[in-house]
Amino acid sequence: MSGFFASLFQPIVKILETIVGLFYNFTQLLGVGNYGLAIILMTVVIKVLLYPLTVKQVKSMKAMQDLQPKIKELQKKYKDKPQELQQKMGQIYKEAGVNPLAGCLPLIAQMPILMAMFYALQSVHFTNDPSFLWIPNLAMPDPLYILPILSALTTFVTQWQTTKTSAQQGAQMKIMMVAMPIFIGWISIKFAAGLVLYWVVMNIMQVLQQWWMYRNEEQPTK
Repeated sequence: MSGFFASLFQPIVKILETIVGLFYNFTQLLGVGNYGLAIILMTVVIKVLLYPLTVKQVKSMKAMQDLQPKIKELQKKYKDKPQELQQKMGQIYKEAGVNPLAGCLPLIAQMPILMAMFYALQSVHFTNDPSFLWIPNLAMPDPLYILPILSALTTFVTQWQTTKTSAQQGAQMKIMMVAMPIFIGWISIKFAAGLVLYWVVMNIMQVLQQWWMYRNEEQPTK
């Protein structure tokens, strides 16, 4: 199965390897010549390009959270009438201008890149020094577990930043805020450090973009 997915993403892997190579050449022009820095720069550019989708995702997730009290009321009222429940929920979403699938758009757009990064970094042969800061080889797991810890922390912050503006947080959401970062941190222990670095920088960019989106709302009114 892994061979099937590897072959499926092979065209994207080749493109990604070329892009990483271009960013590496750019770091050489800066006098650094480092693959870790190349991955960081590439991630920043990708996240900037995906900003319009991020706006839709964050606004959709916030709107969905604000609608949760109404959704729960409908679920209680129409618990024995699933078809009516779906119709009423659809009506609420339509009136609020909310698309439940909009929150998945950035994830769908990023998934091919993430999978391609996974396969590229598992078998990549760096033409030059593969080290970055404390990491001896970006194609291998972080020996000090610093990046896995950062992946868990940044995942938690991105979730917290999205949910803190909602009117109400359900029990399921609170559980996910803890469970998801732990899961991400745990699987990151065995992943290539370059892939985890990509995830961490992606999360940091997400936090910055969400702050930028809501910066005026966070300012106290005079």
